[in-house]
Amino acid sequence: MSSTRLESYRRKRDLNRSGEPAGGRSRRGRAPVFVIQKHHATSLHYDFRLEVAGVLKSWAVPKGPSTDPRDRRLAMEVEDHPLDYASFEGVIEEGSYGAGPVIVWDTGTYRNASERGGEEIPIEQALRDGHASVWLEGRKLDGGWSLRRIRDGAKPQWLLVKRRDAGADARRRPTSTQPESVLSGRTIEELARSAGSGG
Repeated sequence: MSSTRLESYRRKRDLNRSGEPAGGRSRRGRAPVFVIQKHHATSLHYDFRLEVAGVLKSWAVPKGPSTDPRDRRLAMEVEDHPLDYASFEGVIEEGSYGAGPVIVWDTGTYRNASERGGEEIPIEQALRDGHASVWLEGRKLDGGWSLRRIRDGAKPQWLLVKRRDAGADARRRPTSTQPESVLSGRTIEELARSAGSGG
């Protein structure tokens, strides 16, 4: 099932050239993961990804996540990515789809917090319905977040919003104050420079 979900991902890329994972990995019996990757392709943005049914459901968030519940961050739905992508960090080669540096800005586990009338709604169903809530337990971000679809079509648009809980903080600016990768400790600029110098 996940292999058919990844057809669009694979069709857009020459994986031998880009260095991105092809997929095929599966996980069982553990809490699902989320990852937020900082990616400087045509423009700088953040990719918000949730493990759902063997793939990473993915959204491009131009301004990145905010810990201020008053901020409504545009999140554009993109193709599903393989689970291996959760730890992908590197520079996608020039001329490839999405060319540019990618770091893992935050990662951790999440739990589904989607419900209606006090009953939990499976995350797949919540996303199909266009409104999902998740509780993130990351290294930089924690607490509740909601995703609400505001436009359907070929390129669905969503809003990513922080819930009002202990993790909410209108003064905190993690995308500015914590720009480094949680895996390598490097910033996206340092990664790009080291790739340019061959190191």
